[in-house]
Amino acid sequence: MTPRVPKLKYSKDELTRTWQSASMLMDYPDQNLLAHLDLLSQVAATLPAKLGARLQATIDHLRARPLRESESDYVDTFDNRRRGCLFLTYFSNGETRKRGLALLRIKQVYTRAGLTLTDDQLPDHLCVVLEFAATIDQQAGLKMILDNRAGLELLRLHLREIESPWTGALEAVCATLPPLKGTDHEAVERLIAEGPEEEQVGLNPYGMPDLLPMPGGA
Repeated sequence: MTPRVPKLKYSKDELTRTWQSASMLMDYPDQNLLAHLDLLSQVAATLPAKLGARLQATIDHLRARPLRESESDYVDTFDNRRRGCLFLTYFSNGETRKRGLALLRIKQVYTRAGLTLTDDQLPDHLCVVLEFAATIDQQAGLKMILDNRAGLELLRLHLREIESPWTGALEAVCATLPPLKGTDHEAVERLIAEGPEEEQVGLNPYGMPDLLPMPGGA
């Protein structure tokens, strides 16, 4: 059964181009990514400005920096900080048994769609989810993203806080989603105050004004 998800402002093709571009830009930087930056820039130019300009900001950062610097920045941003975690179910479940069940459910969605992950890929990695949503099953992928919206928003706030080069790519994704509503705000505020479940890590400092919906997010 096709999951029921809200209708979005942008067309299916615009979502595909945005999500696939963001998936590539937010993956670990390597020579292959650098070789595709011109193509990604061309794609960004075809998108509405509220999406394309954000993608282009990340493209420009990656283009201007030596690869070794981007590699080091990426590890510092995403691998060594819980607030920069790219694994979506971590925010909603922490390191608990419930997270194992959440991963299994996502993997089952992939299996039904005919997608087989390699041994080094976890199903809830943001880049994997975005690629799946962009190229295989947009509705099922969107549901995964929205089910983990609080964690995605917390990651966006973190990237903005540290002025990360990857902020633009993630904000492009968030701009394709519906504005945050009351329950989403509550979930983000809870994560800020308490951290992921059964973790003793505070997620401050983040100010509540940053929880306003992103411009162009509707």
